Amino acid sequence: MSEDLINKVMAEVMKKIPAESVAAPAPGKRPAATEFVGTNPLGDTIGLVIANVDPALHAMMGLDTKYRSIGILGARTGAGPQIFAADEAVKATNCEILTIELARDTKGGAGHGSLIVFGAEDVSDARRAVEVALGELDRTFGDVYGNDAGHLEFQYTARASSALNKAFGAPIGKSFGITVGAPAAIGVVLADTAVKASTIDVVTYSSPAKGTSYSNEVISGFSGDSGAVRQAIVAAREVGRELLGALGAYPESTTTPYI
Repeated sequence: MSEDLINKVMAEVMKKIPAESVAAPAPGKRPAATEFVGTNPLGDTIGLVIANVDPALHAMMGLDTKYRSIGILGARTGAGPQIFAADEAVKATNCEILTIELARDTKGGAGHGSLIVFGAEDVSDARRAVEVALGELDRTFGDVYGNDAGHLEFQYTARASSALNKAFGAPIGKSFGITVGAPAAIGVVLADTAVKASTIDVVTYSSPAKGTSYSNEVISGFSGDSGAVRQAIVAAREVGRELLGALGAYPESTTTPYI
């Protein structure tokens, strides 16, 4: 067939297809794909699920063979809020955390984006884990503060689970909290403030060239008695907001503080 004849045939076919069936999805419209679970505008976070991962991809991703179904939580901005949300999702479902990766994302300013993969034997568990994590973000973004110069983040849980253990080495079943300061100079002060404010154990310390994806922030994690960890985080939060406020507008909560 000549190219002209092909073009004429395709033109006639397209005339018979309803316009709405070929139009691009409207912004914010829920896709029809079965893999889609939902979104949360906080951090531009999307939740997806794959009921049966292709064996070749499964092997390349290095996933445990017993988990054929996976839930996926990905975000342009934010790592701590998504990881703490994923930790709650693990507690609420029959899922495991398979991988957690922190992406260097320019939309995140000085910080990270994130990619979290849940593993489940039943796709319903994977889907439920993603749903729980998406819902938890409204709370975990409560102690994220920012202005044009940078951002601060404070997270706390009374009982750490596998997501926090994989991401930060948090002792499972114990109280755990993190401080994040960007630019990194503020993060160093936050870590020191937290340790001096209460009797806690330093579990992790990440800086631009060690433990982060070369982001301009310092992340520190602490474990110990529930009250002590919370006290340390609150003390660091007060100092951090003053310091970041010296570089611009006084940083306010992204949603509602929960610590």
